[in-house]
Amino acid sequence: QKQLVESGGGLVQAGGSLRLSCAFSGGTFSSYAMGWYRQAPGKDREFVVGISRSGGNTEYRADVKGRFTISRDNAKNTVTLQMNALRPEDTAVYYCAARGVTNYDIVVTSFDYWGQGTQVTVSS
Repeated sequence: QKQLVESGGGLVQAGGSLRLSCAFSGGTFSSYAMGWYRQAPGKDREFVVGISRSGGNTEYRADVKGRFTISRDNAKNTVTLQMNALRPEDTAVYYCAARGVTNYDIVVTSFDYWGQGTQVTVSS
């Protein structure tokens, strides 16, 4: 059974930084494209960033480009989201997600497995 466990959320002032981590278990991590979604109160869940199995390809939503960086460690079964220059509008529950794919370099925006989420709150 696939399990994704996020950590690293919290409260930070605008302009600050947070680092989210996601630990994957129950499968061969390197066989999964990974990503992060977020959901703000009263809004739909939205795609934030995706990363390929290799880690060599990424895709970001426009409003986080240059501020957020995704990375993965296939030896440690983890994916990390470094978030800098945070804004109040980044406040949301952030979800780690996974999808098994055969292509080593593809980035996906839809996923099959989800974590429970971690709260990120940015104060103004």
